[in-house]
Amino acid sequence: MKPETLGFSSARLARLDEVMKRRYVDGGYLPGMLTYVWRKGHLVHTGLCGSTDIERGKPMREDAIFRIYSMTKPITAVALMMLVEEGLIGLDDPVHSHIPQWENLGVYASGMPSLLAEAPPGFLTMPPSRPMKIVDLLTHTSGLTYGFMMRTAVDAAYRKAKVGDRQTAGGLPEMIDQLAQIPLDFSPGTAWNYSVSIDVLGYLVEKLSGMSFSEFLRTRLFEPLAMNDTAFWVPPDKIERFTSCYQPEGRGPGLKVQDDARESTYAKPPRLESGGGGLVSTAHDYLRFCRMMLNRGSLDGVQILSPKTVTLFSLNYLPGGREIADMALPGMFSESGYAGVGFSLGCGVNVDVAKTRLPGSPGEYFWGGAAATAFWIDPKEELTVVFMTQVIGSDARLTLRRDLRTLVYSAMTQSFA
Repeated sequence: MKPETLGFSSARLARLDEVMKRRYVDGGYLPGMLTYVWRKGHLVHTGLCGSTDIERGKPMREDAIFRIYSMTKPITAVALMMLVEEGLIGLDDPVHSHIPQWENLGVYASGMPSLLAEAPPGFLTMPPSRPMKIVDLLTHTSGLTYGFMMRTAVDAAYRKAKVGDRQTAGGLPEMIDQLAQIPLDFSPGTAWNYSVSIDVLGYLVEKLSGMSFSEFLRTRLFEPLAMNDTAFWVPPDKIERFTSCYQPEGRGPGLKVQDDARESTYAKPPRLESGGGGLVSTAHDYLRFCRMMLNRGSLDGVQILSPKTVTLFSLNYLPGGREIADMALPGMFSESGYAGVGFSLGCGVNVDVAKTRLPGSPGEYFWGGAAATAFWIDPKEELTVVFMTQVIGSDARLTLRRDLRTLVYSAMTQSFA
């Protein structure tokens, strides 16, 4: 089907490919890229260029397998919402009603983590202003953090304990026990801070469903949606399709290998299945996930969520309708670099198009991964876009998402909003 019949210009979609290739692949910022644009039940555009493995001269391919990192988060949120629909958990539930060892978690007041493994934690804490709720985990307002933040003593404690590490021997239950020994960075609901919150949701899915997190995702989500290449690791028969991951060689263009596909830790199952960033997937698989959401919870006759539940993903759950920019702590990291964005269920949501200074629609939800992957779902325009690449730590990450968004919407000739 021609793009014109779906409200897009073929010439302008060609410009999307030309600009992104020239600016980012030929410019030396990305090894390669793969872009899908889907609208009104049809694939409008496929764009691919560059390499999956520069050193071995392997060209980009549509069935390439990518580390999707934080694009795992919306999948975990959907898994959690499946259990909400079954009445097993509620968004307003206190987290300690499902994780009893967290009932007396305090908020950091002073002190530092002990450098001695056998010494007790050196923290003074105060009680939170209210208990942590499940919705706080979904929106990163829980008081949890990530060790890589490098901001506070609590971050340092996460690094010392290796919270969330793929090789954590006891998996998700051990992570929960680790977090029971570390204070919250702030009182739940008072700030936004990117964190292991979504990994905690993976633990809750595991506990409430009575099966491992990976087994739940495989049997309840991936197999029903025919997402056959999405998992927490890449088996030997698929390694040939696995991309190498890169990082900047220095400031500016130029890349060096960060994780060689042939020697990657993703070539074997992890001990901890991270719902916050552990999955690998293909553009095709992730598009099927997005299509299910765009189609109000069902795909090819398989219903995953109710249409009313899917509508919740277009809403902002930050307290008082605030934006990430209003609530973010100094020095925090985010996969969204612009204003006008709130936070929904495991992903960002567009709440003020003018503030973003980009084309888009209110209620459009999105997120990205650490290796510069990205997606968004625009229900008003019946549109979803999936973008895959593999470079971590690049300054170009946020500008390329800005350019991608601008070029996709600029190729549109008909709006339904």
